[in-house]
Amino acid sequence: MSETISLAASPGQPRATPRSYEVRTYGCQMNVHDSERLSGLLSDAGYHPAEAGAQADVVVFNTCAVRENADNRLYGNLGRLKEIKREHPGLQIAVGGCLAQKDRDTIVQRAPWVDVVFGTHNMGSLPALLERARHNAEAQVEILESLEQFPSTLPTKRESAYAGWVSISVGCNNTCTFCIVPSLRGKEKDRRPGDILAEVEALVADGVIEVTLLGQNVNSYGAEFRDRGAFAKLLRAAGQIEGLERLRFTSPHPAAFTDDVIAAMAETPSVMPQLHMPLQSGSDRILKVMRRSYRSSRFLGILDRVRAAIPNPAITTDIIVGFPGETEEDFQQTLDVVEQSRFAQAFTFQYSRRPGTPAADLPEQLPKEVVQERFERLVALQDRIAREENEKLIGSEVEVLIAEGEARKADSGRLSGRARDNRLVHVALPEGASTPRPGDMVTTRVTAAGSYFLLADDTNHYQLRRTPAGDAWDRRQADSCGVPAPGTSGSASGGATMLGMPAIRTRG
Repeated sequence: MSETISLAASPGQPRATPRSYEVRTYGCQMNVHDSERLSGLLSDAGYHPAEAGAQADVVVFNTCAVRENADNRLYGNLGRLKEIKREHPGLQIAVGGCLAQKDRDTIVQRAPWVDVVFGTHNMGSLPALLERARHNAEAQVEILESLEQFPSTLPTKRESAYAGWVSISVGCNNTCTFCIVPSLRGKEKDRRPGDILAEVEALVADGVIEVTLLGQNVNSYGAEFRDRGAFAKLLRAAGQIEGLERLRFTSPHPAAFTDDVIAAMAETPSVMPQLHMPLQSGSDRILKVMRRSYRSSRFLGILDRVRAAIPNPAITTDIIVGFPGETEEDFQQTLDVVEQSRFAQAFTFQYSRRPGTPAADLPEQLPKEVVQERFERLVALQDRIAREENEKLIGSEVEVLIAEGEARKADSGRLSGRARDNRLVHVALPEGASTPRPGDMVTTRVTAAGSYFLLADDTNHYQLRRTPAGDAWDRRQADSCGVPAPGTSGSASGGATMLGMPAIRTRG
């Protein structure tokens, strides 16, 4: 679909100076990685990132359609930009991603000051659409029904010097009744293994020491070329890349999670002892209505086998509360599975009715107050479990990849980063010690724990290892006229804590 809609804006004028841009990201890790591609496209087209606090000439929203509040936040932010655009007539606004793929021209009907709408299949068209909208002084809406090119062939502007995302597939072949993603991202398309490994090698050559493999159902990789063992083989092959210290992946599907993947995790040293395994519900009846092709016994069996093969893995999950027809008995079954699973963390969501999904038309949509009460009970349970599991680590040694950003508290004297199992750790520095750079590794000892973090204040048990990733961060600082870490005083300063992952601004 491609159409133009009249836009009240003055015709484009010659640009004396390069225009600035800002990408605002909503939703999942796939969107964060897509935003790196959008930033790369704009940089290649001659735009430059807007300075912190400055109004960008181009604002791009990379949207999510999974939850209703993402819609509300987008249109709220578009409303605020309407007034800013009146004061800055040259400002352009673009909306892309899953919500754009779903709503299409509805976006410019609701917000006619938007200049460009593009979908999940044609990210590479963004610079041309912006130029066309500027030249023609009218909105450009372009939505394709199939993938134009695999996103990983597009230029990338990575936000992290030390950690990177690598997409191994896009799309999804499942039909979960609550999920709109398959209709927006399409059927699964797999990259060739050689292309994936070449991208990982290029990242490592650029200083990256942690890579996360991404897919809507990452462990179903290989379905397109009919190799059920492809994902386990890929993990082993990536693990052989010299210089790659940490390898992660997200998100797998329990129905396709096989023992060869567990073996590859256990036998590949660079694969981290961490697993995100979405549960969604502990009720077999609800799982059936959700069209999740596993049951709670299979799910718990996977966790048992992972824990038998890998010492002390941190297992995280996703859970939906208040799915249509969920009874108190169903919810209690979810609580029981959570208690047995001992998750390190759970991303808990109140069911959001999404038009276009089968679940939206199911009877017995639950009242908000019932969902809220159950949600609070689940969060309280998981907080207790996470705290208990974290407290078991007090006294243990932990290796922390230092993240870019400031300490947990400005006056705490701590830096933050991620342990091998992806737990957040706040690290105290010995007095007079050299400040670790983002990307450097610190080995220390856990002294305290909460539900969402570990504290490592034992400065007598502290070792710093400088890494190629820290060197890469130094180079970035020099290239941007920043001040590299060596020679600075003890406290770190800067923006929000990045937690060892690329940190494009995310919302919702």
